[in-house]
Amino acid sequence: MPYSNSFAPRYALLASLSGLIAFGGCGQDYTTSLGEAVANEPPPQVSPSDQQSSTFDITKTKRAAQLYDFTMEDIENKPRSLNEFKGQVVMIVNTASFCGNTPQYAGLQTLYERYRDQGFTILAFPANDFGKQEPGDNKEIAEFCYTKYSLEFPLFSKITVLGEQKHPLYRYLTEDTNFKGEITWNFQKFLINRKGTVIARYDPRQKPLSPAIVNDIENTLQSS
Repeated sequence: MPYSNSFAPRYALLASLSGLIAFGGCGQDYTTSLGEAVANEPPPQVSPSDQQSSTFDITKTKRAAQLYDFTMEDIENKPRSLNEFKGQVVMIVNTASFCGNTPQYAGLQTLYERYRDQGFTILAFPANDFGKQEPGDNKEIAEFCYTKYSLEFPLFSKITVLGEQKHPLYRYLTEDTNFKGEITWNFQKFLINRKGTVIARYDPRQKPLSPAIVNDIENTLQSS
């Protein structure tokens, strides 16, 4: 669903460099276990301008019982209930446009095209929590993703995925499932079966088309 507006050239040019330059921690070797922070990675600083565009009072937000309880804002700031994806196999990914992992968008799109007719989808959540690698607004992010990678899977409004202002969705994923632990970098992936249970979590550097991820998706589609 490409935007009709002209492409933001400055944002696109800077973001395209992410395939050539590993910004900040994206160039690090992720050898730690899932949920474990990279030892020499500085703690991210979250400024008010980096908060999610979906407004909420985290102190008044009830803990969700399951994935389908959440209503998120899509990249056009329109509410979208995750109950829409009930009965599907879902992969949730926190993304960024300026990261060395940004080319993973291409692999994610390939996964989506390959398995969507079998009931598989991907939900992408841009976040600026790591190395300030997603500084743009929703419009700039959408123009980049739709123009450079021709994304077809759902893209949501920018949120915060860790810290005191962590979005409730990511509180649920990192605190209330069997795969606890803070997000370690951009492009961490969660796989959810048709019943809404998180069954796997993948390192940010693990590519979408890696045999482990492909096998897990195929097995989950067949067994659930």
